[in-house]
Amino acid sequence: MTRAYNFSAGPAALPEPVLRQAQQELLEWGSARASVMEISHRGAAFMAMAAEAEQDLRDLLAIPANYRVLFMQGGATQHFAQIPMNLARQEQSADYVISGAWGEKARAEAAPHVRARICASSAAGGFRDVPATADWKLDPQAAYVHYTTNETIHGVQFHAIPDVGEVPLVADMSSDILSAPIDVSRFGIIYAGAQKNIGASGLVILIVREDLLERHPRPIARIFRYAEHAKADSLFNTPNTFGWYLSALVFKWLKGEGGLAAIEARNRRKAELLYTLIDESGFYSNPVSADSRSRMNVPFFLPNAALDSLFLQEADAANLVGLKGHRVLGGMRASIYNATSLQAVEVLADFMRDFARRHG
Repeated sequence: MTRAYNFSAGPAALPEPVLRQAQQELLEWGSARASVMEISHRGAAFMAMAAEAEQDLRDLLAIPANYRVLFMQGGATQHFAQIPMNLARQEQSADYVISGAWGEKARAEAAPHVRARICASSAAGGFRDVPATADWKLDPQAAYVHYTTNETIHGVQFHAIPDVGEVPLVADMSSDILSAPIDVSRFGIIYAGAQKNIGASGLVILIVREDLLERHPRPIARIFRYAEHAKADSLFNTPNTFGWYLSALVFKWLKGEGGLAAIEARNRRKAELLYTLIDESGFYSNPVSADSRSRMNVPFFLPNAALDSLFLQEADAANLVGLKGHRVLGGMRASIYNATSLQAVEVLADFMRDFARRHG
């Protein structure tokens, strides 16, 4: 069986060296004489791996010392609700910037726990760009400002960190974390589901400024309080041990690839290749404004939707999978996260040119 070029939006492609190492170590990890999934998360071996994984992530993102790193569960969607529970009183307001479907979902899930206020939105334009920061109606008394750095469905991405003054900035980076260097000190909380650029689904990384852990705005169960997880070094309850282990392998792989500056350069080349092809083809189209286009998720459309099923059928035969667009938009979507190689994108581009030549 031939391993396909995988453009799935998430769960997404993992680096092949990481998968091969996990395969090799599945039955016996290190000197444990058991799988990493079969040993105590409080044992010395697992705790050493966990500490090294955190340090590698700190190195990659240059995380300042006054930030805690939490390896948690629940997916980013759970934290749509958990963030206001930790940062705000129910009667307080929090500002939400909406640039696509995931920003809308984040606000909707937060609404029972805080006055989730839309301070900016590009919905009226069909989410074809990010809301211009000059138009944001920010509340200086808000508990926090939340935005989604990259929208996987609409293919819209912020390419600069917004300035929101003294209010803590909270970012859902599920689909572009570790794709480029960032200034962590600009954020109050960064959180990300793992299944795109970190590892396997079921793990969430939170990077939280320590002073925010001191907020106790309401009574909540300890399992939901970030301060409790920080106090227990993310071992308050049994964590996703295999997901944590896989993330550790991915962090090592990223370091071996030259770190985030090298990864960003590669991601730019991949995205430019696809967008240039789309724009110059006269066949494919992408509706997103050029300055807001995602480098992780490239939605594109054929001139006739009747060709969609044929495109997917022929792509599958050419060993290209995961290209079907989200049901909200239809069309196609190529997700080109860190683990998707430049070669994979080149093969896709060659296929797209050939398909357009034959059906244009």
